[in-house]
Amino acid sequence: MRNTPFWWILISFMVLLDIYFFQSLKVVANSSSGRTKTIIYASYWVLSVSAIILLIILPYLQFDKQTRFARTTIFAMIAGLFFAKLIAALFFMIDDVRRVIQWVAGKLFFSRTEGEDFQAGETITRSAFLSWAGMIMGSGLFGALIYGFGNKYRYEVKRVKLNYPNLPASFKGLKIAHISDIHSGSFTDKKAVLKGVEKLMKEKPDLILFTGDLVNNKASEMEEYMDVFDKLKAPMGVYSTLGNHDYGDYVSWDSPEEKRTNLERLLDVHSNLGWRLLMNEHVVLQKGNEEIALLGIENWSAKARFPKYGKMKDAYSGAEKYPFKILMSHDPSHWKGEVVEKYPDIDLTLSGHTHGMQFGVEIPGIKWSPVQYVYKEWAGLYEKISTDNQVNGQKLYVNRGFGFIGYPGRVGILPEITVLELS
Repeated sequence: MRNTPFWWILISFMVLLDIYFFQSLKVVANSSSGRTKTIIYASYWVLSVSAIILLIILPYLQFDKQTRFARTTIFAMIAGLFFAKLIAALFFMIDDVRRVIQWVAGKLFFSRTEGEDFQAGETITRSAFLSWAGMIMGSGLFGALIYGFGNKYRYEVKRVKLNYPNLPASFKGLKIAHISDIHSGSFTDKKAVLKGVEKLMKEKPDLILFTGDLVNNKASEMEEYMDVFDKLKAPMGVYSTLGNHDYGDYVSWDSPEEKRTNLERLLDVHSNLGWRLLMNEHVVLQKGNEEIALLGIENWSAKARFPKYGKMKDAYSGAEKYPFKILMSHDPSHWKGEVVEKYPDIDLTLSGHTHGMQFGVEIPGIKWSPVQYVYKEWAGLYEKISTDNQVNGQKLYVNRGFGFIGYPGRVGILPEITVLELS
């Protein structure tokens, strides 16, 4: 990526953003003493230039396992600084547009003293107000991202009860622990991860289901965490699927054979953990004399930039006869993209993938994250509503992710252990 035109366009945009931001900084600092302004301006440019230089050289630096956290943290802080300035710039732009309109109106209809930007009785100019507002919002975002570093291992158990009239009686009360998106390549605190696994096991689930993205890119990322995740055990077994990151599609391999070998090693990782990996297939779960079907497919996304490795037809074949069906599919866009329309007897679909973008707001009455503008189903429970506004029984649950990737933290969207109880 570092050699692509996009990379240098991004760097150029950051430089222009820094220059634009600086103009408003001068407005805010205008009333300060000369010495104070010098300190503010120098600090700003040292920080901004350092961020750009680090962003340019970061891809060329080699980090071992012990220092990869430093790499992701540096990148996250640069990204946080960039988005903070971008948010602030939106406020500055409002002021610039206002001033252009005001200038044009003044030329056409009014006579206005050059440079006048306030009305009688105002104690602060509108330009200064919007500049301050932008900087406060930008600083708030940056502060939130820094705070979020401490939330990446704050595992939250979400308990959800689901009612299905067609669920066989023997399965009433079945407790399923659902996790997704472990992303072991991002972990740097083994003890904290172990506490998350122990927290899940305290729920005493009957069945554990993992819906993909065990690693970021390479099977070797799991070597240090095999003795953590092999502790996941359940009476009815642990089942898993693959996510988009598990295929090694985001790494430059020396040869296609090397990439295939990596995937084969990852399949062995699932087996060595004692997990039953479902690759476009289904298994039958039995309690007493009754049975249900559990289907698992490879990654299938309705979004063009993600692969469609999954073969739902293969997984479904032979499962028609079972009265209740659970599907594990990593990407939630698969639910409306194929499942709801073509497989209406799939009762429950479990997904992950979105992480809730690791950033958002979830409080009573408010559920928001930027990821919702890309994925309509991005966190929690969703139900299929028919044309006559009736729930038809099909449900989707999107796990917010056990791990993290890119930004080494979480703001408002905590790492999740889902406990589903069927009735």
